[in-house]
Amino acid sequence: MKPTFYVTTPIYYVNDVPHIGHAYTTVAGDVLARYKRLMGFDVYFLTGSDEHGQKVEKAATTAGETPLELADRVVKRFQALWERLGISNNDFIRTTQERHKNGVSQIFKDILDKGDIYLGEYEDWYCTPCETFWTETQITEGRCPDCNRPVEKLKEESYFFRMSKYQEQLVAHIEANPDFIQPKSKRNEIISFIKEGLRDLSVSRTTFTWGIPVPGNDRHIIYVWFDALTNYITALGYPDESGNYGRYWPVDVHLIGKDILRFHAVYWPTFLMAAGLPLPKKVFAHGWWTVEGQKMSKSLQNVVEPNMLIDKYGVDAVRYFLLREVPFGLDGDFSHTALVQRINSDLANDVGNLLSRSTAMAVKYFGGILPAAAELAEIDQSLKQKTEEMVSIVDKFIDEMAFSKALQAIWEVISAGNKYIDETAPWALAKDPAQSERLATVMYCLLESQRITQCILSAFLPATSEKALASLGWKEAVSKEGLVWGGLTAGTIITKAEALFPRIEE
Repeated sequence: MKPTFYVTTPIYYVNDVPHIGHAYTTVAGDVLARYKRLMGFDVYFLTGSDEHGQKVEKAATTAGETPLELADRVVKRFQALWERLGISNNDFIRTTQERHKNGVSQIFKDILDKGDIYLGEYEDWYCTPCETFWTETQITEGRCPDCNRPVEKLKEESYFFRMSKYQEQLVAHIEANPDFIQPKSKRNEIISFIKEGLRDLSVSRTTFTWGIPVPGNDRHIIYVWFDALTNYITALGYPDESGNYGRYWPVDVHLIGKDILRFHAVYWPTFLMAAGLPLPKKVFAHGWWTVEGQKMSKSLQNVVEPNMLIDKYGVDAVRYFLLREVPFGLDGDFSHTALVQRINSDLANDVGNLLSRSTAMAVKYFGGILPAAAELAEIDQSLKQKTEEMVSIVDKFIDEMAFSKALQAIWEVISAGNKYIDETAPWALAKDPAQSERLATVMYCLLESQRITQCILSAFLPATSEKALASLGWKEAVSKEGLVWGGLTAGTIITKAEALFPRIEE
């Protein structure tokens, strides 16, 4: 049986228009999923939409539609964008689906029956946009510490989750599992937050109706975060152990933005502990994108719209830029200048140029029929070794979520290929009939190195890799077995590759 690998993105809130931040997390999840499939894993990749809560109810009323109509409309935008970006998710969970509602009711009821959810009364400062209660000490001048909008004093009957009960257990788990929260800086942040003391958490609301009712008391709606976080197991068919839930849970990695780390690294694990369920193996919080040095905001009208980027630069260029420009886990800055620079230097000059030069030579000198290699000289061995080492380097970096370092390692082999052409000078060898065997070996090494590189690149740049592999005559599905030197055989038909990435003149 294949080893399993389960990766999730957050479920995106339907009160939002898809922006570069959503695309960033989802492309990262996709690269991970594609790479693990390539390496022979049985992968489940989940994304979806978060559709309940007061904010959605308010927005729908304002727009003169029902909350579900609003959700249906917005979900289509996310799904269409994922299709354009080549996202290979296995499933798309919506919190309005019956499978989700059933699973949420079940876990809530289990924790309630155990006595870890109880009925009480709640009074505190509430921020509607963030759907979060704050204490007196947390707010500043009557404003929410997260979004800086005004908060209002609310008093209501509420169910509470005994989060305080799980404080010691959670700290012990984090300390025993150093990889549980990544990157490391975020782990320290969460530990100090927990050690300040966890309070019991209000997990129901009575001020609106758009959501999942509390089992046995439908005046109360389950708190939107309790509802939303549970998607990671309801999508697998929880509580049914016999199918995907039994097969893929616990998750290998939750990929999230750093703004929702507390929900994933404190609330979610304690809910699972209370329900007696296994905890996620890893929660990885990536950074935020600014735009030309400024925070993205609707008021500044500087929200980067992924569809426009794809129209202008192409899908794989956008995918490449997002993961190459900034180390995953740190904040990054988006600028069109930086994107164009990456396209022209890394994509057009390096990878595109290498493929078109080498396939053109194979057609010119050998009529497009791959020759057999003779014994490898030292310079050939060096290219072969560099290519083979890259395979294990990339594997290590992908496991660390270091996508930019993985791409850097791949590009070192691409640069080595370009340098190899300059140093072996096939055009000079072609002039001397006595060198035909040497020329054949050079051409073989050049094309085989690229075949392996393009197989790995298929996780990052699926459309580009498909085109490149077709011109290299590689008809097999990309797989771990194909990452071994010697895959291309003499007699393979090579065709001249079109420019993979046309240069962009600004």
